[in-house]
Amino acid sequence: MENETTQDPLGRTVHLTPRRWDHIVYGHPYMSPYRDDVIRAIAMPTDWFDEPRPGQAWYYLRGVGPSLWLKVVVAYDDKSTGSVKTAFPRRRKP
Repeated sequence: MENETTQDPLGRTVHLTPRRWDHIVYGHPYMSPYRDDVIRAIAMPTDWFDEPRPGQAWYYLRGVGPSLWLKVVVAYDDKSTGSVKTAFPRRRKP
């Protein structure tokens, strides 16, 4: 499995590494078939929040996965390059 790279709505580069994907699936095994949807949630989110916590963005995609929402948390470095930290289903958006 290779790194996946996409652009967020602000044009920032975001990476999903095999290591982070393994972390997501280890904690949430039911996420295994939704890797492409994690990337899509970043590139074309239904909704998103920039900096709900410093250096992070939260991306939401409606109607994907085992629940109503798919949430993806991305951390950005000082050069605004993002790395997926986790992804999981949500019944509602905060």
